[in-house]
Amino acid sequence: MRIAVTGSIATDHLMVFPGRFADQLLPDQLAHLSLSFLVDGLEVRRGGVAANIAFGLGGFGLSPLLVGAVGTDFAEYEVWLKEHGVDTGGVRVCAERQTARFMCIADQDANQIAAFYAGAMTQAHDIGLSALVTGPERPGLALISPNDPSAMLRHTAECRALGIPFAADPSQQLARLDGAQVRALVDGATWLFTNEYEAALLKERTGWSHQEVLAAAGTWVTTLGGKGVRAERAGSPPLVVPAVPDTPVADPTGAGDAFRAGFLAAVSRGVPLEPAARLGCALASVVLGVVGSQAHHIDLPQLSGIVERTYGPGAAGPLASVLGAQS
Repeated sequence: MRIAVTGSIATDHLMVFPGRFADQLLPDQLAHLSLSFLVDGLEVRRGGVAANIAFGLGGFGLSPLLVGAVGTDFAEYEVWLKEHGVDTGGVRVCAERQTARFMCIADQDANQIAAFYAGAMTQAHDIGLSALVTGPERPGLALISPNDPSAMLRHTAECRALGIPFAADPSQQLARLDGAQVRALVDGATWLFTNEYEAALLKERTGWSHQEVLAAAGTWVTTLGGKGVRAERAGSPPLVVPAVPDTPVADPTGAGDAFRAGFLAAVSRGVPLEPAARLGCALASVVLGVVGSQAHHIDLPQLSGIVERTYGPGAAGPLASVLGAQS
């Protein structure tokens, strides 16, 4: 199954603070917060949620269609993505603005403080899916990941109109969306992705109970950091898959995107829910060990070994269709 990945395409500026953010916060001074962190290094990396996920899917040989807006500075990045199996036919180049920038500081506990400059991403709402998803290579799933809010709403509505199943991944944009918008993005989604904090924020924004969220979306997948991932469906008990233990963390940026790439690569090939989540956790553990969201290589024997060591002998068996798919 081919997947269209809509959302942000960006350049990441990643910095590391050798202390703890919490040690710098004075509870009685939070109303007058003014902090500057002296960081140990700067890494400039390729990123953006949609580009990260598409990069991962490309590594599994799935030729995902990337849909997003970039600036004229995208040329080198585009070559990189094409070399890694990504179809950039859905990327629109905007002459007036630069490609989006993600600026992030991580502390020694892997907490993050970040800022995001949207740049050309604000023009993503001008991209229509209809012309991109027709023909013999019509996607079987579209992922709606963080993007210009109007683009997210447009692409979700187009998926409904075109009869294309979609996955909702509002994540960082929940802070910018109102209740009606979040409900419009989630209602009818085949998959819903959040982390723990976003799960609570989503319920607050929509006014829905936990059960009402489950009724609106097919499967709700919540990443739990070092505790793994929880997958829930209405009428079924929750499935909790533990994370890969003792994973060294070089940089937390992109781990959630890697989980999504591994998970979606598996379900796109008909893999059941639990082994799909295991593959997502395995790929996330690989990305945690490198600096940058696209600094890893999809090594199928390595991923198979991680799954077997973490989840037991034979655990990689149900993943044969995806772990044997690399060309």
